Amino acid sequence: MSGTSRITVAGAGFAAITGVRELRKRLPGAEITLVAPRPEFVYLPSLIWVPYGLRKAEDLVYDIRPLLKKLNVNYVKASVSGISEDGRMLLTTAGDVKNDALLIATGGRYIKKLPGIENVLTICEGIRAAEQMRDRLQAMEGGTIAMGFGGNPKEPSAMRGGPMFELLFGLETWLRQRGTRDRFRLVFFSPAPQPGKRLGMKAVSKLLDEMKKRGIETHLGHKIKSFENQVVQTEGGEIAADLIMFMPGMTGPAWIQETALPISPGGMIQADAMTRVAGFDGVFVAGDAGSFPGPEWMPKQAHMADLQAVSAAKNIALYLDGKPASDKFKVELLCIIDTLDRGMLVYRGEKRSLALPSMRPLHWAKRYFEKAYLRHL
Repeated sequence: MSGTSRITVAGAGFAAITGVRELRKRLPGAEITLVAPRPEFVYLPSLIWVPYGLRKAEDLVYDIRPLLKKLNVNYVKASVSGISEDGRMLLTTAGDVKNDALLIATGGRYIKKLPGIENVLTICEGIRAAEQMRDRLQAMEGGTIAMGFGGNPKEPSAMRGGPMFELLFGLETWLRQRGTRDRFRLVFFSPAPQPGKRLGMKAVSKLLDEMKKRGIETHLGHKIKSFENQVVQTEGGEIAADLIMFMPGMTGPAWIQETALPISPGGMIQADAMTRVAGFDGVFVAGDAGSFPGPEWMPKQAHMADLQAVSAAKNIALYLDGKPASDKFKVELLCIIDTLDRGMLVYRGEKRSLALPSMRPLHWAKRYFEKAYLRHL
């Protein structure tokens, strides 16, 4: 392509930040613009520590403008509202942004359809939700706390169970450390009879054994009906709770609904294994906004978003050079399920899987990785 190529990246999360890094590495002369409502990156994996005082907002929220300046990336403070010209124009609340290639990394949203869902707290919604959780917990002297997660039946990969396991085990550890564990009843609920199955059956067994060992009750395999009046109503009974923490299933960003972008049955942007958006040349998607082909256990997590963004950047460089996209993103599930003082490592790849038992060094490994990641911002 003749002249200076213009690339627009929409979003400011893991996929977007990795995307601009990789694009600049491969296209040093390109004009790159990042569009996001706020010039902030939030390190979402560590939100699980905010309710228990191990992290504060200022530890996890980073101003990305110094990084963008270092990478010579323009910043537009705006929300995305649509696309036009077959993707060559990104429509935003601050005006239209023209491009020669577009990477959509605006993230997904949580499905909030169940009656009474406004009564629950969802940790991955951000810093405010984590701080609300912290304040509620610190004000409680005893009672029942129910934690669980759901999914998107039309998009099997669109769930986040890992953070709820971490919150659950972290809560039990925190209560023991405070000497108040005997005043609380903890209940874990999920419509899945084998919660965490995406992590592998070995991991499911370890997770359920850990719950039993810690005296955490389970209510599994029953469809959730509502969260009204401080009660988790399911088809298998109800759980009265003083505090409910729940992670709904995910769907795509709201702004795509009024566009011609291909939308999967689960409400996400349909893409292929090279992160290309079907029917839109030069438009790519990475992270929670996209629906991708892959094994049934393929996760929605920061690590996966990074891998997709790397592939998208490589394929954008090929596209702008007039070559076909050829880089398929790696499918890999990698997480440390933290318990506030220990951690369980779970890995799944296309050829092998691994689940290590809970041990103290893995908690510190998770904290080290956080610092290593944030050091580059």
